[in-house]
Amino acid sequence: QVQLVESGGGSVQAGGSLRLSCAASGYTGRTRCMAWFRQSPGKEREGVAAIVIHSGMSYVADSVSGRFTISQDDAKNTVYLRMNSLQPEDTGMYYCAANFGSGICYTSRGPPADFDSWGQGTQVTVSS
Repeated sequence: QVQLVESGGGSVQAGGSLRLSCAASGYTGRTRCMAWFRQSPGKEREGVAAIVIHSGMSYVADSVSGRFTISQDDAKNTVYLRMNSLQPEDTGMYYCAANFGSGICYTSRGPPADFDSWGQGTQVTVSS
């Protein structure tokens, strides 16, 4: 079992930046990929970024491309989501998720919704 704990959310003004962290603990050796999803009010959950742990290959959604960056620190079992130039439409609950074994990390449409483990989420609020 892998536990995921997100942190780093908060309230910022448009144009501001935040860095979300997702710390993984437990049996992390099988983790194949990790991803960030967000749930915005009135919208479907969106996979905004994903990273393959052992190769570093990554995906970023078109909606955040050029503004969001996903990265990892293997030594700390932590994945980050750096968010720059935040806009009000980025407001939402951001969740970290992990996939194990042969699970798909992402396709051209983003990470699949059936990741194995999920964190509790961290709220991001961007005001205009």
